[in-house]
Amino acid sequence: MAVVRLDEIVARLGGRLIGDASKTVRQVATLERAGPDAISFLANSKYQDKLVATRAGAVILSDDSAGACPVACIVSDEPYLYFARVAQWLNPDKPPAPGIHPSASVESRIPDSASVGAGVRIGPDATIGARSRIGPGCVIGNGVILGDDALLHANVTIYDRCRIGARAIIHSGAVIGADGFGFAREQDGAWVKIPQVGGVTIGDDVEIGANSTIDRGALDDTVIEDGVKLDNQIQVGHNVRIGAHSALAGCVGIAGSARIGKRCTVGGGAVILGHLSIADDVNISAATLVSKSIHMAGTYSGALPSQEHAAWLRNFSHLRHLDSMADRIRSLEAQLARLAGTQSANTNDGEIKP
Repeated sequence: MAVVRLDEIVARLGGRLIGDASKTVRQVATLERAGPDAISFLANSKYQDKLVATRAGAVILSDDSAGACPVACIVSDEPYLYFARVAQWLNPDKPPAPGIHPSASVESRIPDSASVGAGVRIGPDATIGARSRIGPGCVIGNGVILGDDALLHANVTIYDRCRIGARAIIHSGAVIGADGFGFAREQDGAWVKIPQVGGVTIGDDVEIGANSTIDRGALDDTVIEDGVKLDNQIQVGHNVRIGAHSALAGCVGIAGSARIGKRCTVGGGAVILGHLSIADDVNISAATLVSKSIHMAGTYSGALPSQEHAAWLRNFSHLRHLDSMADRIRSLEAQLARLAGTQSANTNDGEIKP
């Protein structure tokens, strides 16, 4: 475990130090649980009361909160991001020793710097990047390309001809490149499978959560661009494209051929229907159903309880006209007010004038 001085942290990461520069910290912790050898952070003002009572050795916070901090602090414009970098420093990665476990089945050339765990199967014509780490039980198909410094946790499956970029992190149980949900229907109702001949292309610095699935394309590739972060149990349908540096929370479902822009965020449990386009810099709230393309940046929310489909269509058509209905109601209220004023003016000493 690393032990660092506060002045060393500021020298590397910037910020403004208030307090004892020689103070050392060895771990990160919450404001409530931190002890004198831990560094904590305050990024949300609703936890301000926790700051006053903290026993942390130091706190990372914004300038607005520095005056209330009872211990040494590092002032940053982005406390949470600063905390993330300190947490990485204090919790360095510990890669396993390079080599191939005797129980692994390997049919491709592996760099001397790579690590291959127990029970791994690597098919022919695969390209494994330098310093890559492949955890126990992983299956890597024929012709797969895995970039340098990639990390596959236990029991990841990558189907044939998929490409994974450098520094990818793929968590246990993820499946990359399974067939997309492609079927044509016979007149008698039977389904005819459409061969999924595309692949999956994943960029650099992508992280994919446990038990998430990314389907291969029907004809062209499914594409996950650089820097995308996927939480656990996410379903990405065939021919989807997710733009660079987008982040999706757990249990999001994306139907086939949807296009999500760059730097988007999607809250947990949201559903994006197929063949839609989402603009760059769109934020979709948790549990939102996206049934139409979104062409402008911004935050979008909304979900309705389930009901019989025909009734839902009727009700939704009414919802679409709520703004115009509100305008009409305001107009009617104004007309009623004018009529009431005219009625009052025509009344004099209890006598209604003709």
